[in-house]
Amino acid sequence: MANIQFYSEEISFVLKQKEKTRQWIKAAIKEEGFRAGHINFIFCNDEYLHKINVQYLDHDTYTDIVTFDNSEDEERIDGDLFISVERTNENAKQLGISETDELHRVMIHGIMHLCGYLDKKPADKSKMTERENYYLDKRIF
Repeated sequence: MANIQFYSEEISFVLKQKEKTRQWIKAAIKEEGFRAGHINFIFCNDEYLHKINVQYLDHDTYTDIVTFDNSEDEERIDGDLFISVERTNENAKQLGISETDELHRVMIHGIMHLCGYLDKKPADKSKMTERENYYLDKRIF
């Protein structure tokens, strides 16, 4: 059974339209051929995410998301997605888009990673962006 939860660490942040967001994420996962399992979105600040990036990935950089795949069943998606709201808000300003649109892009980006998409090579990054845009266009809110 799908269990998509939203938390915040070291910041005051409450995701708007949680139930519609859950439905959107579940629909994307289903369309990718998987079942949604236990998925936690943890919203935090740059420093919190930087510490995670250094500790677990040995990357001494700021980023907007770190995704941990906890899946044990190849048909079910389980994971923890840590998102810096500071970083997504800053990126939104630089891109001239809404903070909500950028946050949703980062959220679905993490979900696409859990579905097996990569983004290190140009062709992989292009496919990832295509999937992100596809699911962003399917939002019902």
